[in-house]
Formats: sequence, structure tokens, C-alpha cells
Amino acid sequence: MRPISTERDIERVANMAKPIVDFLAASARRGPLLLAVGIFGGVAVPALARGMAWFITPNVVLLMTLVLLRVDIPAAFSHLTRPVRLAAIVAFQMLACPLMMAAVVPFLPLDVGTSAALVIFATGTSATSGAAFARLVGLDPELTLLATLAGIFIVPLTGPPLAHLLTGADLHVTVPGFMLRLAIVVGLPLIGSLLLRRVVGPARLAPLGAAFDGAVVWLVVFYGFAVMNGMQARLIDDPVWVVEATIAAFAADFGLNIISTIAFLWLGWRASASVGLMSGNRNMALYLAVLPSAADPKIALFFALVQIPLFLSPFLLGPVYRALSRRWVMPV
Repeated sequence: MRPISTERDIERVANMAKPIVDFLAASARRGPLLLAVGIFGGVAVPALARGMAWFITPNVVLLMTLVLLRVDIPAAFSHLTRPVRLAAIVAFQMLACPLMMAAVVPFLPLDVGTSAALVIFATGTSATSGAAFARLVGLDPELTLLATLAGIFIVPLTGPPLAHLLTGADLHVTVPGFMLRLAIVVGLPLIGSLLLRRVVGPARLAPLGAAFDGAVVWLVVFYGFAVMNGMQARLIDDPVWVVEATIAAFAADFGLNIISTIAFLWLGWRASASVGLMSGNRNMALYLAVLPSAADPKIALFFALVQIPLFLSPFLLGPVYRALSRRWVMPV
């Protein structure tokens, strides 16, 4: 039998995959709306939330792989040539934000569990999906990714001590456990993305950019289903608390966003807006995994509720960023 050339094999696979690629590209164009609607799927259909719970870690691995595949490597290196700027962003997010939150929370009419959750939320690193969200709304995904990765490495050293100091919460983040999680959620995606770049080649990957963005949207939607596990029961049992905590979650997310954007306007509009978006959208997955059983259950529930403003942020803020970008030049 005459062997089929590699080029013909690739062309055949590409033709077969075209409907999927087109669907994912269309999903990317509707990404903010899909995220806005999708976050409520786990609340509306509890069985869906329970069924997706196992998928959280594989989801994060796939999500990070796609985010790394979309990185503009020269743009990322340009940010690395300005390490002081990157260090200032991470320090503000990981140190200044929790201290500001701790200063404000005592003046709010909130219960102890929600107040503690707000402060712990502010100690977290940026959401893994942050770079993808930045791309969806026209901000700087490379700056967002580098700050997020730096935060992931730093958060075990800053998050638990600050949480304990400011709220009394004891977050048991052990070094071996953290390194294992880091190897899974960062090491595997990094190796996978480098292998794909090597085997497939940048020229073939480039046209799939929109499809990768669409796949990221669906992965984040599935993640949203999973983290809402149990939320419908809580909504029925204590609707007043759920509404109050949701309002607090929006205030924390968009409040940190606005404050961080203003604090970094000296970097230029596009960079400062990117800092704001990642400061408001925080990754609570690590903390959910290490919350002690004796912790107030409202803390874990708040970590789920804070996903609502995170998911809605591209839908709500995208038009704002587009309007502001027309008024100001957006330097890198």
C-alpha cells in the first residue's frame, strides 16, 4: 500500500475538523455572553454541577495549556525586560489589596464568615483564565499571564500568613502539596504547549487562534458549572445571605478592579486596565482545597459566589473597555 504523505494527512484532518473549528471560533466571538449565561447553569441544574465537579483539575490543566498556546512570546519577553514593573503589579495584588480589604471590611454590615472570605479573597492570585479574559476584552493577555504565573508561585508565601494575620483563618498550604499542584496546573500545560508548538508548528497553530479562544470559553463555562455545586440548595435555604454575599462579591471584584486600574494608570491605559481586571478576578481553587473542616462554611460558599462577577466581567466590562479605548491611546 502506498504511504500517505504527512501533508495530505494533515489536510484531511483539517477538513474533518473544520466544523468544530468554526463552532469554537464562533463561540469565541460570543464568549462574553456565553460566560455570562453559563455561570448560572450550575445553579439552575444541580445535577449538572454535581456531574462536573470531578472535572475541575483537568479543566484547569487544559485551560492553562490553551492559554500558553496563545501567548505572543516576543510580547511576553518584552514584559520580562521590565521586571520592576511586573514586581510592582504582583506586590500590589498580593500585599496591598488584602490590607486595603481588611481595612474596609470592619465597616461593612456583614457576618463574620463573609467578612473573612472577602479578606481571604483579596489574598489570592489572579484567575487562571485571566489572560483569556484579557484577550476577549482587548487588553494585554501576556502581561496578565506573567503576573498570574508570578502570583501562583508567590501565593503560598503571602496568602496563608496574611489570611491568618488578618482573619485568624488557618490555611494549611504545605510546600510538598503546593509543589505537586504547581507541577500539575503549570508544569503539565507548559510541557504540553511547548510540545504542540514544536510538533504542529507556529504556522499551523496561528489560524486556530480563534478556535483556541472558543475552547477556553467552553472550559471556563464548564468550570463555572462545577464550582456552583450545592449553590441552589443554599439559595433555597438562605436566600437573603446569598443575595447579600453576591452583592459583596461584586463590590470586591469591581472595587479591586477600579482601585488597581487607578493605581497603575502610570503604566498607560491598556496595562492599567489589565492590572485592574486581574486584580478583581481571583483564583479561589487553591484555597478551596485547603480550607480546614472547622472553617465557617460561608467562606467556601462565598468563594463560589465570587465566580459570578468573574464570569460576568467580560460581558459587563468589554463595552466599557472598548469605549475607553476609543477615547485614549492604549500604549503597551
